[in-house]
Amino acid sequence: MKVDFSEEKELEPVSGMLGIMLALFFLLAGAAAILCSALLLEGVAMGLVLSVGILSVCLTMLPLLGLKVVAPKEALVLVLFGNYYGTIKEEGFYLVNPFCVAVNPAAKPDAAITTGNISISMSTGRKVSMKTMTLNNEKQKVNDQLGNPVIVGAVVIWRVVNPTKAVFNVNNYKTFLSIQCDSVIRNVSRLYPYDVADDGNPNNDADEKTLRGSTREVAERMRHELQERVKDAGLEVSDVQITHLSYAPEIASAMLQRQQAVAVIAARQKIVEGAVGMVEMALDKLSENEVVELDEERKAAMVSNLLVVLCGNKDAQPIVNSGSIY
Repeated sequence: MKVDFSEEKELEPVSGMLGIMLALFFLLAGAAAILCSALLLEGVAMGLVLSVGILSVCLTMLPLLGLKVVAPKEALVLVLFGNYYGTIKEEGFYLVNPFCVAVNPAAKPDAAITTGNISISMSTGRKVSMKTMTLNNEKQKVNDQLGNPVIVGAVVIWRVVNPTKAVFNVNNYKTFLSIQCDSVIRNVSRLYPYDVADDGNPNNDADEKTLRGSTREVAERMRHELQERVKDAGLEVSDVQITHLSYAPEIASAMLQRQQAVAVIAARQKIVEGAVGMVEMALDKLSENEVVELDEERKAAMVSNLLVVLCGNKDAQPIVNSGSIY
C-alpha cells in the first residue's frame, strides 16, 4: 500500500504523566503481590500470586518505553512495525504506543558504551529539528557564461517544514540539500559572466547582469531554483547568500592584469580630457585679457608644452626663458 506523505498525520497523544502513574501502579502492585506471596500465602496460591507480581513488575517497563519528550521547534516521526504511525510536532511530555520507533535518517548514529565484552547502545535522539539552520556550502570551481573558471561559495538558510516528507521522501535530507545546493550553484553560475568585459566594444551592455555586479539577483535565482528542488523533501529555503566569488587561480593573474589595464586606460582618458580643457581655458584667458599675442606656431608649442606637463607621470622641470619668444 502506497502512503502519501503530502499531508502529515499529526498525533495528539496523552500526557506523559499518565505513563509515569501506570509505571508506578505496576511497580507497587507487583511489589505488593511478591511481598504478599512471601509472607501470607503457601502452595499453589503463593506461586500464582508471585507470578502475577513478577509479571506486574516487568510490565512497568512498557509505559516507560512509551514516554517521549518533544522540545520547541522539534518533531518526532513515529513508525509502528514498519508502517507510518504519526508525527508529534507540539512540544511537551507524552505517552505513545511503546512499540513505536522514532525515525530520522539524518540523526547521528547511536552511541555505544563498551564494558568488557558487553556493548550497550544508547540512542542520541531521533527528533527532527524544525529550527532555522545554516548550510555553509564549500567553495567550488564552476564555469561562468564565458567559460572562465571561477570559485563560488554560498551559505543557505533553511529549515524543515514537513518532517514526514523529510524523513521518508529522501534518504538523508541534509545530504540531499547539500548535493542540490552544489548543483544549483553550478547551473546558475554558467548563466552569467563573471564581469562585463570593458574592451571598448560599443555592443557591450553595461546593464548586463553579472556574477560580480548582480550578486543579489543571482543569489535570489539560486534560492528559487533550490527551493523547487527540495520542496518534495519537506524543506524550505529562506535565503541564499554568496560568500565567496573570485577567478580560479589559473586565470586570476591574467584577469588582474586586464583589470589593471582597463583602469589605467580609464585614468589616462580622464587626465587627457582634463588637460585639453585646461589648455583650452588657458588660451581663451590669454586671448580674452590680451596678455600676450600668440601666432599659430607659438600656440601649438604652448599646447604641446602644457599637455606634456599636465599628462606626464613626473613633475616637470621649469626652464625660465629670459630672452624673447620670437
